[in-house]
Amino acid sequence: MKLTFMGATGTVTGSKYLLEDGEKRILIDCGLFQGLKELRLRNWDKLPIAPASIDAVILTHAHIDHSGYLPLLVRNGFKGPIYCSAATFDLCGILLPDCGRIQEGDAERANRYGYTKHKPAMPLYTEEDAFIALEQFKTVKFGQDYNLGDFLSFSLSRAGHILGAACVRISDGLTSIVFSGDLGRPNDPIMRAPVQIQKADYLVLESTYGDRLHQETEPMDKMEDIINRTFKRGGIVVIPSFAVGRAQLILYYIHELMRARRIPHVPVYLDSPMAIDATKQWQEHVDEHRLDAKKCGEVCRTAIYTQSTAESKALDNGAVPAIIISASGMATGGRVLHHIAHYVGDERNTILFAGYQAAGTRGARLVHGEKEIKIHGHLHPVRAEIDNLSSLSAHADYAEIIDWLRNCEQPRKVFLTHGEQEAASSFKFKIEEHLGWDVEIPGYLQEVEL
Repeated sequence: MKLTFMGATGTVTGSKYLLEDGEKRILIDCGLFQGLKELRLRNWDKLPIAPASIDAVILTHAHIDHSGYLPLLVRNGFKGPIYCSAATFDLCGILLPDCGRIQEGDAERANRYGYTKHKPAMPLYTEEDAFIALEQFKTVKFGQDYNLGDFLSFSLSRAGHILGAACVRISDGLTSIVFSGDLGRPNDPIMRAPVQIQKADYLVLESTYGDRLHQETEPMDKMEDIINRTFKRGGIVVIPSFAVGRAQLILYYIHELMRARRIPHVPVYLDSPMAIDATKQWQEHVDEHRLDAKKCGEVCRTAIYTQSTAESKALDNGAVPAIIISASGMATGGRVLHHIAHYVGDERNTILFAGYQAAGTRGARLVHGEKEIKIHGHLHPVRAEIDNLSSLSAHADYAEIIDWLRNCEQPRKVFLTHGEQEAASSFKFKIEEHLGWDVEIPGYLQEVEL
């Protein structure tokens, strides 16, 4: 086997791993790079391998940094199957077309208002490209072996994190390798804990929180304080949120706070068609999470869903107080940018981020204290309160992952990916110190013989 790291090295985005065994070429994950411009530009680069030469793609989960390059891969010649769990397919059916729509919209606005160096600005891919790619998806069940040909087989095991998330195990009968994808937390209030992986010779492991522990403070306590403080000032709370996973967790916490009368019953708007559709998937996949059907329905009814653009625009002149939850979670695009632009200049309001903010994103810049932020070509003064629920994460921290690893048989080597350099380096030391395992941090496009 030969493994090439085509993404998620030194960064938390762009997950792509090419596994070659004999004549077979399998791509595990196919995500977009996000964050810093130098990373985003990689999305426009030609892949180091012809898409037509890839036999199959296996997805760990639906998040765009793991799946968002698929429409481009298909448009550029990939003809094979895209394997994933049923819930991942359902979520990709929401996320990928939405990603195409956002890119088309961003290109159209850039051309209309002239804030682009490209003549004309073009989307990376379109909504139609996404729908075409979805035709190549094939769903598989957790815990079953599936044949890839030439002695290669794979299986999925539940990883927590979001609906459908999986660890992928691939074997050729002699050598085996596991790709962790993104690992969920063992005590997440909604998602079930990651399943213990089977024995593997090699492990490709995420390191997003490799240098930190989640705060022990209860996220609901902090949310209660921030929301009540903002309402007392006569302000609006805008929560940029990842549409899949995070938005639903925020709704759960708000529902629980209102039910306990810890915050007032005010209008809560879920302003993201993608997040609305993803929230409905909770009720379609109740076996994937801890909420029963009754509780799931109650949480889903917490919000007022705004589907149309006109409804979204009306929120910027709506009643106070209110809570607006809108994508994207790192303020890199989507409807939330319009709400931030409208509300960030008023000191009564709060922009409340909900977890990890990758380097180079607007979310990271706001959290780190920038006093002006550029949105749609215009600079906006930052006067609103900016805060971040840093403990609100769907990723396990380093202690939780090490506890998960303790029950695994020692692999020959661990490759740390999907983490910024400092996090990966810190996590490498921790695994070596606690477990005595051989750990490597691969570089971009590095090839390794297994």
